[in-house]
Amino acid sequence: MTTYVLIHGAADGAWYWHLLAAELRERGHGVVAMDLPSDDDSAGLSEYADTVVDAIGDRTDLVVVPQSFGGFTAPLVCERVPVDLLVMLAAMIPSPGEPPGEWWDNTGYGEAARSQAERDGRADAENDPIALFLHDVPTELATEALQKGRDQSATPMGEPWPLEEWPVVPTKFLLCRDDRFFPADFMRRVVRERLGIAPDEIGGSHCVALSRPKELADRLEGYLDSMRG
Repeated sequence: MTTYVLIHGAADGAWYWHLLAAELRERGHGVVAMDLPSDDDSAGLSEYADTVVDAIGDRTDLVVVPQSFGGFTAPLVCERVPVDLLVMLAAMIPSPGEPPGEWWDNTGYGEAARSQAERDGRADAENDPIALFLHDVPTELATEALQKGRDQSATPMGEPWPLEEWPVVPTKFLLCRDDRFFPADFMRRVVRERLGIAPDEIGGSHCVALSRPKELADRLEGYLDSMRG
């Protein structure tokens, strides 16, 4: 049985995945979703990876799916446990030695985000988290998502990413075409530059696991089918 290991982003928690987890379990898969120690100032990237590895336990046949800031943790997990497939979902892609806090400038994120906001006529979007992250999520669910938000410690943001190279694991990248936080054109470039692959694409916002859980489950299963031939 395949087990999907779902790693949430910054200031978030395992709840983010609850709709996708239900879809995957209905299809006969195992699911592991955990709360990272995001609000713990003593925890850095190593402790984030520890939390995921502890949650995995002795499970095998793993597909690891990180979202957003979870992209800094997932490769560390892949170095420590056997993983069949890594699917980066609208995720930050680290470079060796790069602190997460420097990722934004190193990738040219600021200019890309400003340009996208201007094209969309959303100059004040950063002040409206629903418009930025959850614009295609049903209103009640989006409101609940904001209520579930957690504090995010700055501790891991200043730590150099410890790997010298990307782990040896089959890797896919799935970007969200309607993502206002990580604009699609920006992510296409970053994926090409940092992973040397062309990303796959799905419609939806940055929080596609809430807005399109069934479609996302279909895409993840499609990766499994392709991998198995």
